[in-house]
Amino acid sequence: MKTEAPPTNRGAVAGLLENPVVGMAPWIVFSLLVGPGRFEIAVALALATTIVLVAAGRIVNRGSSWKLLELADVVFFAVLAVVGALASEGTLHWLETYAGEVSNLALVLIAFGSMAFRMPFTLQYAREQVDPAHWHTPAFVRANYVITGVWGLAFLVAAVAGAYGDLVLHNPNNIWTGWIIQILAIMAALRFTEWYPEVVRARARHAADSSAPEPPHLTGMLLPLAGLLVPVGVAVLIFDTVWWLGVALIVAGVLLTKALAGRREGR
Repeated sequence: MKTEAPPTNRGAVAGLLENPVVGMAPWIVFSLLVGPGRFEIAVALALATTIVLVAAGRIVNRGSSWKLLELADVVFFAVLAVVGALASEGTLHWLETYAGEVSNLALVLIAFGSMAFRMPFTLQYAREQVDPAHWHTPAFVRANYVITGVWGLAFLVAAVAGAYGDLVLHNPNNIWTGWIIQILAIMAALRFTEWYPEVVRARARHAADSSAPEPPHLTGMLLPLAGLLVPVGVAVLIFDTVWWLGVALIVAGVLLTKALAGRREGR
């Protein structure tokens, strides 16, 4: 029986760089790090991440074209770096407080704006991973609209959570609005990005051949997210005062993970 050769290291790196999540990495780094007293370090790390990823993309994938998200990465964080270096104390304080929401809203605009112009930003990455014959098929295009929309919603949730912490609670470092909700939104989008393309491919195979396996069940996407409730509960126990909520999240995470795993194995 013929088997496929394992991918080379270069192939693995090239595949990673063709993932739209890589293009969002600087934004994720920035939105999670920025806060009072952390603006400069957040901008520096986000800009450094951008430069490394763009340079790696040009070196490893020599035929790769510039993408909307890469251009947005370079422009947004370069401008923030310049503004931060020249800003007055009052402007710097404003940036430390609200730059996280600004970056999240910028990504919301990029996501839904690219969809409005019929070029969802994930499409540029996806085209580098599939045969050109599939580029204009309805399923392929629709999948990229869905994935781009999910990322837009994830960053919208992060922006609203951060704004609530800043404007209502007056606490940018609130564990729920500044960390947990934003991280869970991003992790949910990450997991969906991994899970949904396989669902689309499985549906196509099953439509062409009814004996092919059914598409992956929703439990496959939810299972890792359920497991995240345990570390979230631990974080609540350590950093929040509502100890019983931390315990409840840990118990819920364990029980839900067990139930979802059992359901998946029982299919």
